[in-house]
Amino acid sequence: MDAPAAIRLSNVTKVYRQGVNEVRALDSLSLTLPAQHFVAVMGASGSGKSTLLHIAAGLARVTSGEVVVHDQTLSAMADDDLTRFRRKHIGLIFQSFNLLPTLNAIENVALPLIINGAKLNVARAKAKNLLALVGLSDRLAHRPDELSGGQQQRVAIARALINEAPLLLADEPTGNLDSHTGEDLLQRLRALATEQHRTIIMVTHDQRAASYADQVIRLQDGKIVTSAE
Repeated sequence: MDAPAAIRLSNVTKVYRQGVNEVRALDSLSLTLPAQHFVAVMGASGSGKSTLLHIAAGLARVTSGEVVVHDQTLSAMADDDLTRFRRKHIGLIFQSFNLLPTLNAIENVALPLIINGAKLNVARAKAKNLLALVGLSDRLAHRPDELSGGQQQRVAIARALINEAPLLLADEPTGNLDSHTGEDLLQRLRALATEQHRTIIMVTHDQRAASYADQVIRLQDGKIVTSAE
């Protein structure tokens, strides 16, 4: 029996308007991913990679088509319901770290869990463990402006993992990391898919990073042009 779909995009089109012009970022794209699956998305700049992540996360609405995540149709949700769903079911790692400048590392990581109702001591303990996992045990009390770009990326990664969301979306997660830390992260993502049944969509320009995935998809002009496992 086939594994149930963790995410399904059906004939998804996304059109952005720039003045009188239209940009078709995604063009009738269809994709189904089962749980416990790790897919890398590659393609040139402007091919639709980041738009695909935003659509999968419910951060952007489709122009046409349907997006279903864990049996929930995102396009049918009101904005507030979609926000609550995303907090519980989707972890996000984007190129812009989006760390709160007034909070230190452990506070930034713990915040999503606190928003979801966890007790402060429970959230902080879990945040501490995740920061240790990404090699930042000695930076718990540092604010973002006291961290390097690579360290900020690792804080953002720990934050994305804290709610144990079944779907993890990552935009160039190794882009600001040294080779050793990047390798550690990729091994962690691989383990999340295999051992914890997470579904991971990772945008990357790095063929080495893509080699960790179960499937590599290449986009061109908003369409899937190749898909290999």
